[in-house]
Order: sequence, then structure tokens, then C-alpha cells
Amino acid sequence: MKLKGPLIPAIFIDRPNRFITNIKIKNDIFQSHLADPGRLEELLLPGAKLFVLRAPINSKRNTKYSTVLVQYKDQLISLVSTLPNQFVKDAIGKNFLPMLKNLVYIRSEISIKNHRIDFLFQTNKGEKFFLEVKSVTFVEKNIAKFPDAVTTRGKNHVDLLRSLMEKGHQAGILFVCQRSDANMFEPMVDRDPAFSSALEKAYKKGVKVWCITLNINQTEITFNKEIPVNLIHK
Repeated sequence: MKLKGPLIPAIFIDRPNRFITNIKIKNDIFQSHLADPGRLEELLLPGAKLFVLRAPINSKRNTKYSTVLVQYKDQLISLVSTLPNQFVKDAIGKNFLPMLKNLVYIRSEISIKNHRIDFLFQTNKGEKFFLEVKSVTFVEKNIAKFPDAVTTRGKNHVDLLRSLMEKGHQAGILFVCQRSDANMFEPMVDRDPAFSSALEKAYKKGVKVWCITLNINQTEITFNKEIPVNLIHK
């Protein structure tokens, strides 16, 4: 999937709130919008190299830039939490994600009980299959972990998927790791035990749980591989 561009190199200074990064481009300081509310403490270090996208000239937004990528060691990591949904939607049409190959796409953004589920498919048995997509950026010792901050909304989504299973539908959650260095996925129990417990309960009820990793450069995002998940904690 192609990224909007061109992306402009910048240097991270600090983060005054969840959705703003102060950045340096050449010798000038700007505020840049950050579309990821996670902690990102291991990635957004002073002096980190960023790639940002300039807002349209006629835009009325408060910030002139959007923070898109951060360089961490020898790789680029996406900081746009909506990109995984865009990537999955793009992948549906190209049919290369293994977990979706036997599903028929129906529509996106399904409203259920004051919540929205990302995608609705149909199985080859004619069953409804609801899919939720979550963005992952945290990796520790090659283990991708989610969430890196408490997510009541995420827990509610997992609980909803479990209730849909109990009503006879099919459901799954796809964690999209926006980097390539993870070999396994686990919920981050210490950061959000409620979400982790909800995910384990949903899995035991039959909700499918997958995780994929991505290759990212300054112009595009591509599928890297599916990695195993470990959801059962003692």
C-alpha cells in the first residue's frame, strides 16, 4: 500500500500532549499532529528521526504537519494508528492475507450497540464474520504487545466480539504490528490487565486472534508475515 507523500525528514523534540509532537525541520520548530494516542515512550526519544507529511496549503487545521514514521534502530515504524485499517482494506481487494482468503467482504464500519466494528465478512457457510483491527507499535525482545496504554474502548470491542460469537456469529481480531521485528504477539498484561483478560476470554469462546507484521519504508507498507499469538497467561 502506497503512503501519502512526499514525506519530509524531521527531528523529534518532545510531546506536549498525546496528539502533538514538537518537531524540528532544518532550523525551524513546528507542531505536528500525532495520530497515535499510545505511550510510544520507547520510540519517541529526543533526537529521534521522524518523517512527517505537510498538510495541504489551504487546510484550516492548527498543525502544519502530521507525524507519520519514526526511525528506530535500522527500521521505520508507522505512528499512524489508522493505517492498519487502510492496509487491511487494501489487502481485501488483493486477497493476500492468509486469514481472510476464505472470507467474502461485505462492508466496513458496522454499527452495533453504540460501537463500530471495522469489517463484516461472510464465511463459506454463509455465516457473518465480524473483524476488528488493532494497531501495534510496541515490541520488546521480538514480542509484539498490545496495548501500551489502557484502552477501555479496545476492551469493549473484544467483549462485543465475544457476545457476537455467543449469538451464533463468527468473529476475529487482527493485530497489525506496524514494524517487522516481532516474532510473536502477546497482550500487555501489566499495562492493561482488563483488556488482556477480556482477550483471553474471547479467545476461549472461539474468537479468532491473529497478528501480522509489516515492512515499512518512506513510500509504502507491505505485508511481512503472520506471527503466532500467545494469549493464555498463568
